[in-house]
This record gives sequence, structure tokens and C-alpha cells, in this order.
Amino acid sequence: MTCAPGKPCEEGLKRRRALWVLLLMALIFGALSVFSFLDSRGQLVPANVSYGAHDAVEGKRVFQAYNCMGCHTIVGNGAYFGPDLTNTWQAAGPAWLEAFLPSPAGWPTGPAVQVQLQRPEVAAASGTSSLDEYFRRYPAAAERVRRRGGSASHMPNLPFREGEVGRLIAFLKYTSEMNTEGWPPKPRVDGLRFALATPMPGVADASAGTVAMVAASAAPDDPAALGKRIASEFGCVACHASDSSSMVGPGWGGLHGSTITLGDGSTIEVDDAYVATSIRNPNEHIAAGYAAGTMPSYDTMLDDDQVAAIVAYIRTLSGEGQ
Repeated sequence: MTCAPGKPCEEGLKRRRALWVLLLMALIFGALSVFSFLDSRGQLVPANVSYGAHDAVEGKRVFQAYNCMGCHTIVGNGAYFGPDLTNTWQAAGPAWLEAFLPSPAGWPTGPAVQVQLQRPEVAAASGTSSLDEYFRRYPAAAERVRRRGGSASHMPNLPFREGEVGRLIAFLKYTSEMNTEGWPPKPRVDGLRFALATPMPGVADASAGTVAMVAASAAPDDPAALGKRIASEFGCVACHASDSSSMVGPGWGGLHGSTITLGDGSTIEVDDAYVATSIRNPNEHIAAGYAAGTMPSYDTMLDDDQVAAIVAYIRTLSGEGQ
């Protein structure tokens, strides 16, 4: 391009300005690139977050392996079929997640959360072993138990392997603790009338009377039906299948009346006494292939009638009468 005759020529000046601007942009780009590779910019990184023996890096791999973003958003990415998971740890806490994730097709109840709080590592991460105090610390857990506890969810049960639930919770802890700059936005529900949009009920309602509800929810002359309901309310079905398939613990189908091998190589018959003892003191007889300390004790949570009802229910899964 040439200058018109008789007019001032600024072509060289404009070219030099353009080159200086281009050089400045290149320097800014280079500086930002170097800055992005620094070990820390004050932002939390997954490698520095853990939950018990599990770290958030492995949890992120679990999150990706099960394609959780196919239904959920997290830190602004993903789908919108399910709720955003960014602040789930902060809102609902580790005990609720421990009760929910092994069997997410059903919402956990208050007793199921209380069972998880008996585990020292979960109580330590929660900051309390008291259910009432837990619900005060994590009001979203109280709300979910109050509104949905014991009902079915839209989420399928996932075939988590040993340790994957803990790793996934570690990743959710990381996303709750990182600086998300205001994500997710708070939804506006003013004026909406349906149940899930109304103000949260009292926290006390979430924990009070839950065990009594279990005892009154089935006819007293049908212990097996009562036992089935208690097993659901107390989260037993999160680890034990009603058929013979193995989950976190052995399946209950066909278990009663069988002879099993214990971890020390000895054998024992699964009768009423064995089942009752396993509920009250699960570490007394450890079946081969399972680790001690996995199942919490229900000795202080269930009375004799409730234990007997669960035994009756397990008995029916082997085709035996009550």
C-alpha cells in the first residue's frame, strides 16, 4: 500500500505501532503462560486434599470413570439432569455421602446417617459423632433426610468397587473447598409452591422420631416385613443385596442356613444366632474375602426386637419361614 500524492504518509508509523502492539501482546501471553505453570497460585489443588486415606486426584478419576458429568454439573461443567455437585460436601457432609453413594437409588434416612457417624474416620471428618449436631453443621443433609429419606431417587445404583466411594467423596471435598468464584449460583425459589421449593423444615424433624417410625411402620405380627423396612431405614441395603450377589458385604439371598468359610479358614453355619451376632458385633466372625472394620456395630442402635425382625427377613430370603 502506497501513500497518495500530496498527502502526509503515515504508513510507516502505523506499521510500527502495530508491531509494538503485537510484541506487547506476545509478552503478555508468554507471561501468563509461565504463570499458569507455577506450582501454586493460591488456589487449592486436588493433590492437597484428602478424605481419610483417599485423595482427591484418585476421586477425580472415579468421577470421570463413571461419567458423573453425563447427568451432573460440577464447577460449571456437565449436564443438568441431576443437581450440581460442586458444594455437596459443604452442604450435606461426609456421613450423608457415605450413606447415600453405595446405594444411590434410594435416599438415606436419619438412622443410615447415624450408622456412618459411628465410624471414627467419618465422625472425625464430620467434626461430630452426634446426629443432631451433624444436622446442625450440615443443614442440607437434614433437609434431604426430612424431605426424601427412605424414598426412591432418580439415580441408578453404581457398581462401586472397594475404596471408590471414599475417593469420590475426597474429590467432592476438594470441589467444595476450592474457590469457585460464586459457582453455583443460588436458585431463586420465591413464590414457588411445590414441596422441594418451600423453606427448609426444622432440623429437629429430620432426626426426631425416625427410629420410632421404623417400629410403627409395619404390622407387629409380620416381623419379616418389619425387618425389611428396618434394613432399608438403617442403610443395610447399601452394602447387602437381597439376592446372592456380593456388594460391600455378602448378599443375603440364600445366606441363612448355609455354611460359610471364615477368614481364618474355619467354617460356620449361618443360623439365627450367627446373623444376630453379626449385626451386633460384625467383627466377631469375618467371612473370607471381607475385611474387618468395614461394617459398623448396630448394638446400640437396634433393640432385640428390631434385630430379631432383621433376622426373620434374612431367613425369608433363603425361602425359609419366619
